[in-house]
Amino acid sequence: MIVLVRDDTVDLLARLREIREAGDVPLVDDSRWSGAYRAAIAAMIAEADLPRDAAWASVTSGSSGSPRVVLRSAASWEDSFDTVGEVLGAGVGGGVALPAPPTSSLTLFSLAHTLAGGPAPVLGPVAASGAASLHGTPQALRAVLDAGVPTPLRAALIGGSHLDPELRERAEAAGIRMTAYYGAAELSFVAIDEGDGLRAFPGVELDVRDGVLWVRSPFIASGYLGAGGPLRQDDGWATVGDRAELVDGRLRLLGRADDAILSASATIVPEEVEAVLRGIPGVRDAVVFGLPREPVGALVAAFLELDGDLPEDVRARVDAQLAPAHRPRQWFTGVIPRTASGKPARADVVRRVRAGEAHRRAI
Repeated sequence: MIVLVRDDTVDLLARLREIREAGDVPLVDDSRWSGAYRAAIAAMIAEADLPRDAAWASVTSGSSGSPRVVLRSAASWEDSFDTVGEVLGAGVGGGVALPAPPTSSLTLFSLAHTLAGGPAPVLGPVAASGAASLHGTPQALRAVLDAGVPTPLRAALIGGSHLDPELRERAEAAGIRMTAYYGAAELSFVAIDEGDGLRAFPGVELDVRDGVLWVRSPFIASGYLGAGGPLRQDDGWATVGDRAELVDGRLRLLGRADDAILSASATIVPEEVEAVLRGIPGVRDAVVFGLPREPVGALVAAFLELDGDLPEDVRARVDAQLAPAHRPRQWFTGVIPRTASGKPARADVVRRVRAGEAHRRAI
């Protein structure tokens, strides 16, 4: 059965071990969940029909913001522990800093790794962790660099969202050995980037079919509780609908097919516009999305999180680097809402804009 565990449990690791040794499946509760969100998850658990090999459950949100519970076997994580241990330098001691909350699959994976003999986890702020390595998101890495890198920190494994080249360079200049990866809660590790582009994670095969990425690996989840999500499987291959290209063995991601913006007969990939915006000095992060507008279909909109004041050259840089159809027509600024793991919460950004809760800017 699935056992809910509070994220503020005093000895969370010991509680997870106890549940697993009893043959049950732990699912970590997030104290920030609303009552309705928690009730939706409890209803899924009450009606659960678990696969025989279910060992771990994690919560992820779909594009609508509604919860999905992903189930996976023990082996689907354990088979990648050796590679991850090498990346983190697990044998040198010092533990691994885990700034994302334990309800995120990113952190829960590392806790499962610890139970199998991996590096000791250090939950919470990185600065005082004394950890030699970090497993987190680009947002967590940026926070570490902005605060001043703790002396013991020497390696970082970064996933959850795109790692900008500028952020990688800052970390490497600070003496941190950088490894980025692309993955999904349903697929676990898919591709790894040690500085020369994303290539298949050891044990993973990649295939692009009609512009959509499919993977074959031992790391794929078993499925979901309740209503399904984007995971589709076909004869050992699986996809969550990410669009991609394979060029000379390197993977180039183009975002989810359902995130594409159709505007005046043009198809705009948000991630490509976001990459340009994040390259503007003073722009910390960006989320690009479509706002319905007849007769063109949708207007391209951008929500910027800034380091300070709005850079004066945003418009000039956008006009110089993007085709007219790809240039945002509406602009908003503020703090980008994030998921438990630190990824931009795209659905929440759109909701806030449509509800008039975001600061609109003239650019």
